[in-house]
Amino acid sequence: MEQRSTPSRKVLRRFFRHRGGVLGALLMFSLIVIAVFAPQVAPFDPLAVSPFDALLPPSTEHWMGTDTLGRDMLSRVIFGSRISLRLGLVSVSIALTIGVIVGSLAGYIGGRVDDVLMRIIDVLLAFPSLILALLAVFALGPGLTNAMIAVGISAIPSYARVTRGEVLSAKENLYVQAAEAVGAPALVIMFRHILPNIIAPNIVIAALGTGTAILAGSALSFLGLGAQAPTPEWGLMLAQGRGFMQLAWWLSFFPGFAIMLTVMSLNLLGDGLRDVLDPRLN
Repeated sequence: MEQRSTPSRKVLRRFFRHRGGVLGALLMFSLIVIAVFAPQVAPFDPLAVSPFDALLPPSTEHWMGTDTLGRDMLSRVIFGSRISLRLGLVSVSIALTIGVIVGSLAGYIGGRVDDVLMRIIDVLLAFPSLILALLAVFALGPGLTNAMIAVGISAIPSYARVTRGEVLSAKENLYVQAAEAVGAPALVIMFRHILPNIIAPNIVIAALGTGTAILAGSALSFLGLGAQAPTPEWGLMLAQGRGFMQLAWWLSFFPGFAIMLTVMSLNLLGDGLRDVLDPRLN
């Protein structure tokens, strides 16, 4: 007997036919595995100092060379994946949670609530995201945790705007009008009937936004406002290696390549999810 095809299976089949999305998913899965098992994968302690091994070029012993304190660069890049992924996921979780709540309230309630919330979002949109993150981290103080919060705050407007637009469209559907007709509470209608049907665009934005958040977090660390030494964070490693570009190119090349590969993987994954989940493209 032929097994019935469910909507989720159709989505998976479409996704697996998207080469870019599959490549991005495989790269991200590999990065997550490396991050989770970093203590087992890394050949050296990322914080172990060895002055006699300072600035060694890439070799069979140190595949990515060593830094100015003799620390193994491969181990530091591997452990840096943990920090960068956590930064991206925490930042996007903050932005997604607050943005969806704000957008849902503005779109469903409307009226004065919509006007007030959207004017606040407009003020946030007036600043470029990195400038907004810089302002937030200046107010909160330097540090990795504050950098996560700052990057999350800077991304809230994107989720709020998209959610508001989707809610305004979903309000016109018959299933929402039927729920309102039988007297269902507003919160039940919003969270049980509307949000499950508008989550797809936010998933796509979250996948793409994680790469942007990692870039923004690395930029803050590069400027000395994010992770602090001796934390093995990619942006901080770039900043520490910028004065040695001619003498020791590997100090900046490998952290920069890790950032590029991670952001590219997330962009490929996001593009794949967009092409699969957007009904207008199917």
